[in-house]
Amino acid sequence: MPRLDLVSGGASAATVEGFEVAFVDDAEEQRVPLTEAAMVLFESCSPVRGFPSWKGQRHHAGSWWTATTGTLVGYESWLERDRLVLLDFDPQVVGIASQPFWLFWSTPEGRRRSHAPDYFARRSDGSALVLDCRPAHRIKPRDQAAFEATRAACEALGWDYQVVDGPPETLLGNVRWLAGYRHPRHELAEVAAALRAVFVVPVGLMDGAGWVGDPIAVLPVLFHLLWRGELRTDLSRPLHPDAVVTATPGAVA
Repeated sequence: MPRLDLVSGGASAATVEGFEVAFVDDAEEQRVPLTEAAMVLFESCSPVRGFPSWKGQRHHAGSWWTATTGTLVGYESWLERDRLVLLDFDPQVVGIASQPFWLFWSTPEGRRRSHAPDYFARRSDGSALVLDCRPAHRIKPRDQAAFEATRAACEALGWDYQVVDGPPETLLGNVRWLAGYRHPRHELAEVAAALRAVFVVPVGLMDGAGWVGDPIAVLPVLFHLLWRGELRTDLSRPLHPDAVVTATPGAVA
């Protein structure tokens, strides 16, 4: 069973009473009290449920190859796919899993309920982020109750929890473009080193690429470095030839 060495120190018995967590490890479902869930490496677990598809379905299911882990991660809507791309782009994220666990609890009326969040992300500092992806106008009272229970469980474990809608269109468009160059094959060492040196001072994107060489050959490497965060620009604005790019401090060899 994949586990962490550290346990949560902020979860009281009263806070976690009644919560259980189920996850899939080596094709077998494991079920533990919430107090033990902080030790599980959910980013290494299999999804607790599948991603079925059928003719005429209203949502789109698929898989995204993540540069973060070098593995396929599933999604079952365009919104989930978009959020998955942003998780893959986040330099603090080192592990991602979809449908990572079932959370079980009892309502005040004594009814048993369960919920599987959409994503679990592990950050480089060991902290965790749990995401549910749902447009605000589609959150029904039953959904809201599940989200509130999930938030309470995550807070007890010291995890961050967010219910997210669609990301800003310009940011998403830019990141999706850069994602086309996320594969390590685009990191050509000599070109990458030259780009890091050129962009030590802020320079326009196309000007900097032209100083290094033929833009047709240089731009894929430049976009890869932007994806990796070794170069940076304002992604809240459209990525255009005059976009100002600069090297991230510490990225210059």
